[in-house]
Amino acid sequence: MNNTRLDRIIEGCRRRERVSQHALYELYYSFALSVGRRYVATLDEGREVVNDAFFRVFTKIENYDSALPFQAWLRKVVVFSAIDHYRKYQRSSLPLDDLEVAEQAADDGFDVLEQLSSDELLAHVQQLPPSYRLAINMYAIEGYEHQEIAQMLGISVGTSKSNLFKARAKLKEMMELPAPKIKNA
Repeated sequence: MNNTRLDRIIEGCRRRERVSQHALYELYYSFALSVGRRYVATLDEGREVVNDAFFRVFTKIENYDSALPFQAWLRKVVVFSAIDHYRKYQRSSLPLDDLEVAEQAADDGFDVLEQLSSDELLAHVQQLPPSYRLAINMYAIEGYEHQEIAQMLGISVGTSKSNLFKARAKLKEMMELPAPKIKNA
């Protein structure tokens, strides 16, 4: 994509031009869906996260710094939309504070994330409870530190570590079973 074209589209979005908003949506929908989809269990939920993210993009586009890559800013918006989706629809009553379990986790030399193709990983991650799915995505994929995750989700650092430990253990357990099919709806 030509940066000049993207700059024109973004400027049009800043002027609230529908044509520019549609063009930006078309250009980045697939990318946004690929990010948002990692955080949710179904494609429909992924679409909801993406729609929420683009609503934020269009209403907060003046906060975008044109000196930085647009795609990085959009990724952040999608991740925060996914976090809000989690908070809104949190159905899990999993224990949240298990620091002791997380601290007891020893590195056994087996990193489950490195053993799967991206499609297999996505299918397995989507089977995890929402709090575990967030932990894997935010820490292992997005690169946030536990302190940042705790702050964004309003949980303790120990809870973040515990959820990541449990998510990895669950993924390791899942690897012994055939990978589930990716849900399309």
